[in-house]
Amino acid sequence: MPVDEDHEHGDRSAEWFAWRNHFLALLDRLPVPIAVCRADGEITVANPAMAAEWGTVPGRLRGRNLLDLFVPQDSTQLRRLTEALRLGRRSRYAFEVRWPTGRDGAERAGDLLVDLVGEASPTAYPMLLAVLRVRADVPPPAPEPAACVSEVEGRILALAATGATTAAIGKAVGLTVDGVNYHLTRLTRRWRVPNRTALVAKAYVLGVLAPDRWPPAAQAARGG
Repeated sequence: MPVDEDHEHGDRSAEWFAWRNHFLALLDRLPVPIAVCRADGEITVANPAMAAEWGTVPGRLRGRNLLDLFVPQDSTQLRRLTEALRLGRRSRYAFEVRWPTGRDGAERAGDLLVDLVGEASPTAYPMLLAVLRVRADVPPPAPEPAACVSEVEGRILALAATGATTAAIGKAVGLTVDGVNYHLTRLTRRWRVPNRTALVAKAYVLGVLAPDRWPPAAQAARGG
């Protein structure tokens, strides 16, 4: 290679590194969470704002995959991005995502905006620029259902905890089978549990049934 060409190549390399360092310095100062990823989602660069969402530093996100960090709410959005990568399209793709923040463990929600950057080739895909837009209006988790039961419900739960059948429970409390099922179904829906076994377990967790009594008994009759 002639000397002048070698010198020109060196100038271009120095210029490239200067621009790269400038870009990284700018990225670090931006308050918006940003990551640069490979086409498969592997993070190569993350700024401090992105790392802060996970309660860590940028270096610890390097090598992680976006799909391990964020849960897309609609899988069809991923298929659109995959197709765009295959066809080399240059568009912005928005994903509704949720993730547990590293700061307090609470679930957060937002939009992950993904742009295809760089040139694709027959042997390589473009890189991805991912910008996270955090929503400030994420609804808080649903509160734990109140442990509020009537005297009849407390007796039904105590009998269910012994393994008594619905018919036996009805006979003991003076209700029909349908009446017992009505109360059990009402409690199951109120406490958001799938079956009778889980209902009894939830009754103990909520303090409705005394943990140190056998046969099982309600702690106290409570209105509701």
